[in-house]
Formats: sequence, C-alpha cells, structure tokens
Amino acid sequence: MARPPVPPFSYEDAVKKVRMAEDAWNSRDPERVSLAYTTDSMWRNRAEIFQGRDAVCAFLTRKWAGEHEYRLIKEYWAHGESRIAVRFAYECRDDSGNWRRAYGNENWEFDEHGLMCVRHASINDLPIKEGERKFHWPPGRRPDNHPSLTECGL
Repeated sequence: MARPPVPPFSYEDAVKKVRMAEDAWNSRDPERVSLAYTTDSMWRNRAEIFQGRDAVCAFLTRKWAGEHEYRLIKEYWAHGESRIAVRFAYECRDDSGNWRRAYGNENWEFDEHGLMCVRHASINDLPIKEGERKFHWPPGRRPDNHPSLTECGL
C-alpha cells in the first residue's frame, strides 16, 4: 500500500507530508494515525521505545486518553531523500485540568511506499495557564489561516 508522497522527497513533498501528519494527529484517531506507519515501524517517544503498528495504536490510545483539548502544530524543519525532520508543539490539559504545552522535534524515515518506518521524538513539557494557550481552533484539523509555530512565536 503506497502512501504518497513517496521518496525521494522534494521540498513540497516534505511540507505536504508534515501537514498530512499534523492533520492525522489532530484527528486523535489512533487507527487513522497508525496507517501512516509500516507494520514493523520503530518508535522512540520520550523514554518509550516500541515497534509495530499495533504498538503505535496502543500508545496513541493511552496517550490521548489523558490529553484533553489536544491541539498540535507540526512544522517542517529539513529533509533528505527519505527523511524528514519536524519541530512541533501541542497543548492539552490533563485529567486534573492542568494545561501544558509540549515542544519537540521528530526525525522520520520512510520506506519506498511513503510509510514511516522510523520515528524518533524528543519532547519537553512546559506547564501553562489556560490564558497562555495559543491554539484555539475547534477539535480536528488546524484551519489553514491559523498561525504556524513560527508565526505564534514558538
């Protein structure tokens, strides 16, 4: 199953791939998101290391169960023939109502079908007050006219 765009990536392809990933993650649908990865994909997310699409789905289900009002922006950083580097930030509140903004970087590697086979994510959390939030669109896809990370000053 191909998932265009496929390597080798042009700049436009890489930017499109980043937006597709952002849109999928903002759906908060673990099944939908997991389809972008190979069945044996390798992940490092913070201190967790795991492998496989089923593990991705389980991880995302667990993650989003405790992240309410989740909003994410990903931004292209760099790319090579089959790799893309991304920076991102997301905001959410926990079960106790505490808000946080997570900042991170991801390194992605894709197979010849355009499926991600490797994902490394380094993430830092910053507690914020509700009034400090910058991401206010309705649940789901970030509107095209919403500022990017750079435009938000992040």
